Amino acid sequence: MATERGATDPGLERVQRWMQALIQDQGSCEEAIQSKRAQAEIPAEQAGAVVLPSKTLSSFERLNIYREMYLLRMEEALASDYPALKQFLGGEEFMRMVARYVEVYPSRSYTLNRLGDHVPEFVATLEDLPKKDFCYDLARLELALTGVFDAGETAPLAAEAVRAVPQEAWETARLKPIEAFCLLEFEYPVSRYLGFVDEENPAPRLGKKKTWVVAYRSKYRVHRMDLTEAGYALLAALAAGTTVGDAIVGVMTRRWRPAVKQKQLFEWFRDWMAEGLFQAVEVAKRPEDGTKPEGSAQPETEREKPQAEDEVDEAGEESFPASDAPPWTA
Repeated sequence: MATERGATDPGLERVQRWMQALIQDQGSCEEAIQSKRAQAEIPAEQAGAVVLPSKTLSSFERLNIYREMYLLRMEEALASDYPALKQFLGGEEFMRMVARYVEVYPSRSYTLNRLGDHVPEFVATLEDLPKKDFCYDLARLELALTGVFDAGETAPLAAEAVRAVPQEAWETARLKPIEAFCLLEFEYPVSRYLGFVDEENPAPRLGKKKTWVVAYRSKYRVHRMDLTEAGYALLAALAAGTTVGDAIVGVMTRRWRPAVKQKQLFEWFRDWMAEGLFQAVEVAKRPEDGTKPEGSAQPETEREKPQAEDEVDEAGEESFPASDAPPWTA
């Protein structure tokens, strides 16, 4: 601060708030100094006494160095969390979006880790953004990956713990997902587009197409796995605390195209266990009177009954009837 300490000294806190107002204002430096927010701290006519000119730069030019670096720093922070969105929009359009975003959601923390938490909802409001609906889904995916990266660490379920569960106990067992776990449903193939950006895969078609993804962290790395609609429904039911028996019956009694096969069901559980998506299996204790434990799968009279015979899909292959034994115990 250039003024000598005395009666006209605005004080450090007021100077800091004034500087923040100038830096965050998207207009010119002159307009920022005249803004209500800035003048509430330091009147415009006193600004020249706060920031003096140097031998080569005027007061405004010195202030503009900080003003320009602020927006560049915000862009850098958001680009680190939304690289695919930046790739899709292009650098110029992405910077334009950043400038508008930080006006609505300015940084209010000592860390920039949470700066981008509102990007998806903000993108949804931008009617002039190219392919807004696609960008919204893409931003949702990238935000989810950031959340998975920051989530707490939980050890995955060990193979020994799975084998220790008696086969008859699986019907009423519940699987608990790890903390770094997120299920998502999209209107566009944004996971494939992210693969194109991050992994140099072939560029996908960007037409509207429902897709399902699970994002998770394994061995300190963030991953995502594409799911079928049926696989998503089953994994969502398990993650919500539905018993394994009810989750499987809920999926197997629905008509999917293509139909779900026993082999496919086995592969899903094998892959989910191998990737460490679950941290625990909770087995219900059977009451001493021999009745079914609380929370067990509903009796068939209270739910939609499974098909008595195997269904046949359009390709002529048999589907897995819900009455068969759970495949992961084989």
